[in-house]
Amino acid sequence: MTAAQSMTTRLDRLPVTRFHRLLIAVVGVATFFDLYDLFLASTVSTVLSKEFGVSSAETKPLLASAFLGAFVGAVALGRLADRIGRRRAFLLTLSVYSLFTLLGAFSTDVWMLVVCRFIAGIGIGAELPLADAYLADLLPAHARGKATAWAYTIGFCGVPAAGFLARGLVGEAPLGIAGWRWLFVIGALGAAIVWALRTGLPESPRWLIAQGRHDEAEKVIQRLEKSADGTVDTTPVPHVEARPQRFATLFRKPWRTRTAMLSAFQVLQVFGYYGFGSLVPIILTAKGFDVAHSLTFSALSFLGYPIGSALSIPLMERVQRKWLIVAAAAGMAVFGLAFGYSTTGTAIIVLGFCYTAVSNVFSNAYHAYQAEIFPTSLRATAAGSAYSLSRLMTAAMPYLLLPLLEAQGATAVFAVVALAMVLLILITAVFGPRTTGRSVDEIAAADVVTASRPDRPS
Repeated sequence: MTAAQSMTTRLDRLPVTRFHRLLIAVVGVATFFDLYDLFLASTVSTVLSKEFGVSSAETKPLLASAFLGAFVGAVALGRLADRIGRRRAFLLTLSVYSLFTLLGAFSTDVWMLVVCRFIAGIGIGAELPLADAYLADLLPAHARGKATAWAYTIGFCGVPAAGFLARGLVGEAPLGIAGWRWLFVIGALGAAIVWALRTGLPESPRWLIAQGRHDEAEKVIQRLEKSADGTVDTTPVPHVEARPQRFATLFRKPWRTRTAMLSAFQVLQVFGYYGFGSLVPIILTAKGFDVAHSLTFSALSFLGYPIGSALSIPLMERVQRKWLIVAAAAGMAVFGLAFGYSTTGTAIIVLGFCYTAVSNVFSNAYHAYQAEIFPTSLRATAAGSAYSLSRLMTAAMPYLLLPLLEAQGATAVFAVVALAMVLLILITAVFGPRTTGRSVDEIAAADVVTASRPDRPS
């Protein structure tokens, strides 16, 4: 074996160590504030209509602004992470997010808030795909999915936190400051704390190996091995020598089919995941519930996010990742249609909870999946560029689904969601590779070998 093969083999044969758990926790706390912020705009949008006199036309750019910024951030900063390293990119994303979220708290009109949300979104956009790439780089093959689910379970506690804080603070004015402004201040201060925690993160050893910085990678691996409690298995696994590669490589053999599959996946998943989460308070208002009831129902529904994330943990290594995604997407289609037809408060809470719970089994599975199907040298670029499409589509959601909601009602909105999930299921089932329990190097090696055979499709 080469030195690079030896080091990546040692990474994959490690048990989940105390140091791994610390890194998973830091990533999880960071995603807490990222997801808290993503769901904040929809939660307070009904309140801002009174604060700034926001019209229906102005609500759309307010909802879209952070996601449009996230599109820019996911493309630019995802690629940057493959150039400057995961750790530096992490610190950059949090710096942008925390500063402009804090400035947004002091907005004097809706358009200042839109601008602040857009720039904060640039930092937010790269955060989740970068977290996926970092965890895929660092975690051993046998525990990659489960450990990623743990990180996201911590992170998704941020969604009901946003809902319940909004329910408690909106309409109040602690210290003479409007409650909705405190929601942004809390997000900014939390991100600043995470920034301090992240200064202690090591660089991804796989990324260091890809850069030829073997001595630095060795130090990180030794630190992980030192925190292991048992004997480390050093049986070699298939390996592809990782070298820095250009963005255009994603559109050539052997990665172009996978790039197309993941891009289509990200466009479609938005209808199911963010189509619900970002619009549900507005949908409930359209169903005739007042702001207080709408925020209460939203907050209770949002409890499904961390609970569903926790439910995914025992499934991540027991069920093949692609089939877990397919099953969860089918559940989203069913519960979404039922939610669209529901009219009573009890049905809305129960079905909303079921929808968010199954959507986070889906979310955790695909976050692990999108990073593990590409090699180290392209991992952050591939995850970020594909994920950017989801942010762009999320920015478009208010312009696509709000007119449909106003014209046809909630049932029509969720019929579109169900159709998108059916298409996603077909694409994943046909083109998605098997990844569960396999080393990321083994997955990449298999694809390179397949692409080299002229009689086999790429």
